[in-house]
Amino acid sequence: MAASSPTVSIVIPNWNGQHLLPRCLTALNGQTYRDFEIIVVDNGSVDQSCVLVARDFPEIRILRLPENTGFACACNKGIRASDATYIVLLNNDTQACPQWLECLVKTIVASPVDVACISSKMLKMDDPSLIDDAGDYLTWRGAAFKRGHNQAAVNFSHSEEIMLPCAGAALYRRSVLMEMEGFDDRFYSYLEDVDLGLRIRLSGHRCWYAADAEILHVGHGSVIATDLYVFLTTRNRMFLFAKNIPMLLLLMRLPSLIYGWLFFLLVHRGRWMYWRGTAAFLKGIPYVLRKRRAQRLNTKLTRPEINRLLSHPWPEVTLGRLIKDECKRLCSR
Repeated sequence: MAASSPTVSIVIPNWNGQHLLPRCLTALNGQTYRDFEIIVVDNGSVDQSCVLVARDFPEIRILRLPENTGFACACNKGIRASDATYIVLLNNDTQACPQWLECLVKTIVASPVDVACISSKMLKMDDPSLIDDAGDYLTWRGAAFKRGHNQAAVNFSHSEEIMLPCAGAALYRRSVLMEMEGFDDRFYSYLEDVDLGLRIRLSGHRCWYAADAEILHVGHGSVIATDLYVFLTTRNRMFLFAKNIPMLLLLMRLPSLIYGWLFFLLVHRGRWMYWRGTAAFLKGIPYVLRKRRAQRLNTKLTRPEINRLLSHPWPEVTLGRLIKDECKRLCSR
């Protein structure tokens, strides 16, 4: 690895990942591309993560945060600590194939300047013949989905433009991240990379999927309590639409957004944390209005272009099916 001014900084947020870090960091040491540094941002872990990194991987920079600030804030700390041309954001529950980083760098170098980020071919750790994530996409019903999830990896062997990168293993131009002011810290965790990716796309930049940049991924390696997951995804789902999408499009697509809200209400069976997440969004409307003003200045895409960008098929069961199943469940009590 280069001693100073590396081309790439790999930023790894970590929270109690002592059992995951050795596999992740050992794989990075075996990369064919060498001009990089690793920055582990520790989110107030109470296990021996920092001790392990300092002892077994002394060349790695560790940023220690006093408490768990969430994925978004931890990534921002790592991004701001770097002077590299490119930032790779990487989950600690990954194992990179030897040419993974080389493929990411080659792809961004060969890309036009409007390509801001490169998403990896993330394979399932327990079955590498299947895709975990080949980039993300967002629908007008308010849900983000993993492209290719649980599908055969051989069907995703072609590099192509995609809607959004998955920040679990993606390369970004640092200049674009700084232009976007990084992740939105208010999101804490969940959908923060979708929000950042959407802002990048709205500003006129593009995202690419690198089919040769293969990396294994466990998924949910640093787990948050289920109630907190429901709260954050509910609130953040509404945040990312309300603060980024032009008002006329929001009004045009309101039926789809209501559909999605009702869908997830049934998915979570009306849990109290779902209602708390909705209330937190309403409480955050002043924050949303401030963000909307800033985003309006950065948005380069036209309304028809934005409409097409989010017009993806809904891969879930229908709301009608959920209602029918819920009625059966209630009647069987």
